[in-house]
Amino acid sequence: MEDQPFVIERIYNAPVNKVWPAITDRAQMKEWYFDLSAFRAEEGFEFQFAGEGKKGEKYMHLCRITEVIREKKLSYTWEYENLPGRSEVSFELSPENNDTKVVLTHSGLESFAANGPDFAKECFAEGWIMILGTSLKNFVEK
Repeated sequence: MEDQPFVIERIYNAPVNKVWPAITDRAQMKEWYFDLSAFRAEEGFEFQFAGEGKKGEKYMHLCRITEVIREKKLSYTWEYENLPGRSEVSFELSPENNDTKVVLTHSGLESFAANGPDFAKECFAEGWIMILGTSLKNFVEK
């Protein structure tokens, strides 16, 4: 059971054509996600961003886009500089009348377990719940 991916589903009061650029346009992502120095929704594109642990530790996230289906799916690998482990994040979008359902799946979290408490599945869950439940929601519904 521990090796199961983390999955979160949210429905936003916004059409897919508003949610898609929110997850694929660097300027929009800066408003609700992370400040990326570069980002293109193209398979093979690599990007990185800095994150912080609970005690202020700095972790460089290294990502590579693995799948793009316009207005439907964005997937990328997720690793950390100088730490073992590799995971994958997928955003899947689907229209629900005038709203958009987003299903985020973060798989491979168990590969980070040896890196310490900041890498526990519960920490990822807490982060994604805040990011999707508050940050993205507020951004696309404004």
